[in-house]
Amino acid sequence: MNPVLQRLQSFSAAEEFLDFFGVEYEPSVVHVNRLHILKRFNQYLNRSPVPDDMDEANAMATCKALLKQAHDDFVKSTAAQEKVFKVFQDQDGKSISLDSLKASLATRGQRA
Repeated sequence: MNPVLQRLQSFSAAEEFLDFFGVEYEPSVVHVNRLHILKRFNQYLNRSPVPDDMDEANAMATCKALLKQAHDDFVKSTAAQEKVFKVFQDQDGKSISLDSLKASLATRGQRA
């Protein structure tokens, strides 16, 4: 594993990743979409892996560009539109009303 990617393993907050790579970010976007941004960053890394032998400067630049792209996806879009997580993929833009949820629970013998 590339040494730059190894350092990321100790991070837990989206802000740590963004600060480490020097990516300017909108705190309000990160606050609402932190997991989505990190998941998208991981998807981008899987599509464009950082080679183990890539020098640190290029690895940092590559990761910074991918993380910025992941952040910017949620600046101009929403989590529901980006469909990073399965729950949004399964929903496919449909909304569920409270009444339909109550009816579904009632048919299962549960209180709503």
